[in-house]
Amino acid sequence: MWESARVKVAVIGLGLIGGSLLKALAAAGHAVTGYDTDPVTRELAGAADSIAEAVEGAEIVALAVPLPGLPGVLGELARLGDEAGPAGHGALLTDVTSVKGPVRELAAEHGIRRFVGGHPMAGKETSGFAAADPELFDGCAWVLCLEPGETDLADWLTVAALCTAMGARVVPATAAEHDRAVAGISHVPHLAAAAIARRLVGNPLAATLGAGSFRDGTRVAATRAELTAAMCGGNAAAVREVLAAVIDDLQLRLAELGEPDPVGALVPALREAGDARRAWPARPGPATVAPAGVEELLALGRDGGWVTAVAEDLGTVATMRPESGRNSS
Repeated sequence: MWESARVKVAVIGLGLIGGSLLKALAAAGHAVTGYDTDPVTRELAGAADSIAEAVEGAEIVALAVPLPGLPGVLGELARLGDEAGPAGHGALLTDVTSVKGPVRELAAEHGIRRFVGGHPMAGKETSGFAAADPELFDGCAWVLCLEPGETDLADWLTVAALCTAMGARVVPATAAEHDRAVAGISHVPHLAAAAIARRLVGNPLAATLGAGSFRDGTRVAATRAELTAAMCGGNAAAVREVLAAVIDDLQLRLAELGEPDPVGALVPALREAGDARRAWPARPGPATVAPAGVEELLALGRDGGWVTAVAEDLGTVATMRPESGRNSS
């Protein structure tokens, strides 16, 4: 009932995420082709020499290029569609970009008829095809955008089935909901990590003394600067809003450090943060099986829930929600 159909998938862009996707899909038994602009990567991955060659006959095309490169790729796909290529014969497009609103707009601008925006919440501080891992998505949350009145539900469920078969927990959300959420839990943390890591510049003593808290707080600062800039800049409005809230919070801590009893002043906010962190991630509640509907899926995502499997007929989904009132410890 829950097995995913085997399909032909083309992956455009073979860095860490795209390369991992290519390997995971192949391991799951799908027919996969890939393409990357870098000839060394193409040779390493055994990829096609052009986008046209990679997408020939593909049922699903996954775009795994940075946001600045998407207009060119979508333009190429649109051109191929005009020539009875992938868009012309009805291929379904998805992507793995870390910001969803701008990608949704680009897909509409280029006349892409079947599109389901996606973002796997997985990664490493290393990049490139050499770092690709077919198990990267096992257990990760994978957002798939579901826009009421716009996204075809059958298309959404088709991509969801592909992702759950790789071990991912599929989270339904609109593009706007996704962008607001990831600004707080992904994009601003990259900027905060970079700010802390910059304390090493010209400070060899600090570099020698850096230990666990520095390592854990700055891991993502090792991400290639262009990638961090692209995801934060692509989600600028939401990032600005969250970053301003974080700065306000730090300004309050700065003021508390100037009070007569700074230790006592700091405790309430630190305790609240500690309680929230210890309660994360929440334990999953019991599994449920439900009919697949747009509003029901979006309500699931807003509750912090996820889809674990999609029935072969695309009419039913297996779901889980966080167990309220208990933490993961």
